Amino acid sequence: MGIRSDRLRNVVTLVGVLVALVVATAFGWVAFVRTPDSSIELAGVLVTAVFALVVGKVASNVLRSVLADYNVAEVGVEGPISRNGGRPSPLTAPIGPSAGELVDAMERADDDPNVDALVVRLNTPGGEVLPSDDIRRAAEEFDGPTVAYATDVCASGGYWIATGCDEVWAHDVSLVGSIGVIGSRPNAADLADKLGISYERFAAGDYKDAGVPLRDIEPDEREYLQGIVDDIYEQFVDTVSEGREMDPDDVRDTEARMYVGPEAAEAGLVDEIGTFDDVEARVEDRIGEPVEVREFGPQRGITEKIGLGARRVAFAAGAGIASAVTGDDDLSIEVR
Repeated sequence: MGIRSDRLRNVVTLVGVLVALVVATAFGWVAFVRTPDSSIELAGVLVTAVFALVVGKVASNVLRSVLADYNVAEVGVEGPISRNGGRPSPLTAPIGPSAGELVDAMERADDDPNVDALVVRLNTPGGEVLPSDDIRRAAEEFDGPTVAYATDVCASGGYWIATGCDEVWAHDVSLVGSIGVIGSRPNAADLADKLGISYERFAAGDYKDAGVPLRDIEPDEREYLQGIVDDIYEQFVDTVSEGREMDPDDVRDTEARMYVGPEAAEAGLVDEIGTFDDVEARVEDRIGEPVEVREFGPQRGITEKIGLGARRVAFAAGAGIASAVTGDDDLSIEVR
C-alpha cells in the first residue's frame, strides 16, 4: 500500500475516534447528567447504548474491509493438535488454538474478499487424528493458492495438515515427517495385584474393555487394537500419497522418521527450502502482486481472553521463579 493509502486509513481512523467520542459524550450526558425519570427512559438509554455498540462494531468491520492493507492470510498451527485446545492448569504454559478455532480462521480467510492466498505456518509435534484432518480439509478447500511452511517442527498430524496445501516449504533446520500412528495402553495388572485391586468385568461385546489397564491384554485383543492403528496408518499413507502425489510405498519407506529440511526435500516431503521471506516471494509470484500478510487467529470473547491472559501471567511468574531458583534465565532445551 502507498503513502496515500496509509494517510487515508489514518484520516478515517481519526474520524472514527472522533465519532466514538461524540457518541460516548452524548450517552454520558443522557445517562448521568439528564437522569432518566422513569424505567421507560432508562430502558431507552440502555437500548440506545446497545444500538450504538452494534453500529460501531458493524462500521468497524466495514471500514476494516474497505481499507484492508493485506491480501494474504496467515494461520498458525502451534503446539499439540486437539479438538478443544486442552485445558491447562494455571501453572502450565498456554497452548495453541483448538482445531475448531483454526478451521474457523481458515474459513474466515476464505470468505474475506481481500484475501487471495493462504499461508499455513506449522510448528507442532502432531496430535489427534480427526482434528488434524479437519484442519487439512479447511486448507484444501481454500479458494486460492495455499502454502504450508514448517518452522521448528512439522510432525505427524502437522504434516497431515500440510498435505492439504498446494506447496510445502521448510526451513533448512526444520524437522519434518513422522508419518506414523501410535496407540498405547498402560499395563497395571501387577501393581493392581500388589495393591489387592481386582478387575470385575461387566461388558457387552467381546472387545468393549480391550484397553482396560487393570488386567493383562489377551492376544486377540492385542491384534484387534493393532488393527485399528494399522487402519489409521494406511489412511495417513493414502492422505500423504494423494496430497503430495507420492507413491504409497515411498511414503511407507519413511518409516515414521523425522527429517531435517533438506533431507525432507530429498524424500519428497517438502517442495522448497527457505525462510518466510522466500515463502512470501513465492506467494507473490502465485498471485501476481506485492504481498501483505495478516495473521488470522482465534476469535475469542472477553471472558476467554481474560482467562487466557491470567494463565499466561501465571506461567510467566512460574518461569521467573524457576529462573531465580536455578540461576538460569534460559530454560529452553537445545537439540545437540
